[in-house]
Amino acid sequence: MAARAARARGCFLAKGPISWLACPVIEATEGQLLPRGPDDVAAAALGRPTVRVGLLGCGNVGTALARLLLTDARRIADRTGIQLELVKVAVRSATKERDVPGVERLITTDALGVVRDPAIDVVVEVMGGISPARDLVLEALRSGKPVVSANKELLANHGGELWDAASAAGVDLLFEASVAGGVPLIRALRESLAGERIHRVMGIVNGTTNYILTRMAASGVNYQEALAEAQSLGFAERDPTADVEGYDAAAKAAILANVAFGAKVVAGDVYREGISRVSGQDIEAARRLGFVIKLLAVVESDADGSLGVRVHPAMVPQAHPLASVSDSFNAVFIEGDAVGQLMLLGRGAGGPPTASAVLGDLVDAAHNLTVKGVARKLELREVPLRPIDDLRCAYYLSLFVADRSGVLAAIAGALGRHSVSVRSMEQDAAEPEPVVAGLARRDPAQESEAHLVFVTHPAYERDVQACLHELRQLDAVRRIGSLVRVVGP
Repeated sequence: MAARAARARGCFLAKGPISWLACPVIEATEGQLLPRGPDDVAAAALGRPTVRVGLLGCGNVGTALARLLLTDARRIADRTGIQLELVKVAVRSATKERDVPGVERLITTDALGVVRDPAIDVVVEVMGGISPARDLVLEALRSGKPVVSANKELLANHGGELWDAASAAGVDLLFEASVAGGVPLIRALRESLAGERIHRVMGIVNGTTNYILTRMAASGVNYQEALAEAQSLGFAERDPTADVEGYDAAAKAAILANVAFGAKVVAGDVYREGISRVSGQDIEAARRLGFVIKLLAVVESDADGSLGVRVHPAMVPQAHPLASVSDSFNAVFIEGDAVGQLMLLGRGAGGPPTASAVLGDLVDAAHNLTVKGVARKLELREVPLRPIDDLRCAYYLSLFVADRSGVLAAIAGALGRHSVSVRSMEQDAAEPEPVVAGLARRDPAQESEAHLVFVTHPAYERDVQACLHELRQLDAVRRIGSLVRVVGP
């Protein structure tokens, strides 16, 4: 501990002869302390501690962070009073070219060696995934080193274990960049709103899906065309499943439940639907009805103390602040007792915005290390989770039906039997084929088709799903188009 405390002050314990004995000597209770190198000497002369950083991962985020630490170090030190020194970068491939001046000399493929290096004070993990990230983070924490992570998958599945390890070691585990990229959301929830009774956190936390839905609305392209465009621009992966099917947003929803409500929630607890079934007709119908379709992560408390955590497409009223959030931006809308309503908006993905959030955490971890402090522990408790069947809200329902008399009456009967009340209904006009008197009734497969759009009054999800099951049995209902939940108060 003496060595680590010494390092945090920009020095090291003298253990043998060195070539620069003329450097200033700093006295401390632990013994004689000497600066470790020219940068430390300069920092010590200005009264600045030097904190040495080991970086795990050098993809988009890691590269952007390395660039900040290597090219902008003086400005960061001037603003924060702490000299951050990047000393090692662990990567999978040492031969890959990286567009960061000076980073080549720091590259290693030994990630465990970085974590165990006694000269490293803080570990930053941006490698992603669960393995080997989990073992590396636990090793760092148990050895008394603060960790900064942007790994939503790791935190959403093993966050409780990691926060317990950090607490036991008395060090920080900070994770601002794990949700909404560069948006300072986690810090707002953990610090500024720490005493607030929060009712609901609802937001757009996946830039890929927001870009796709924005393009579908603005240009009239279909889902596949919008996805291909997002992939060509680098907003979507070659395999977009994690984004478009809601897995990415579900992991972030779990973390929001941890932070905003102190609830023990993991990614697998989150109800999840993606956007792959949203059609251009749904987008246009939403516009006519005064809505915009967004993929939302929603975490909300109920009067009985239960918590609903879900991810799905939603009809957002055009007057709602989230409705105007476009392209790859993220935004999170928070509702609380005293604070009322507030929204945080910004770039939710990409190397530089996410690296900015990581850097903010790194500065906090370094500061806490120098003053022997630690961020407030994240206390988690068991909370009853409300099943999706208990959700009560309004719904948008799209049906494709045979265009003949009696269809509406049959549909209305099914809705009524399941206590689903209709607020409004639209029908897209379809020209029926002529029927010749005296001939047999035409084959239903040859009948023209009508597109019906309903918006219901608030109803329970279980009743709506039971109604859909009955509707699928009706001869006149060709297929269910979409079922989209409507955002309400």
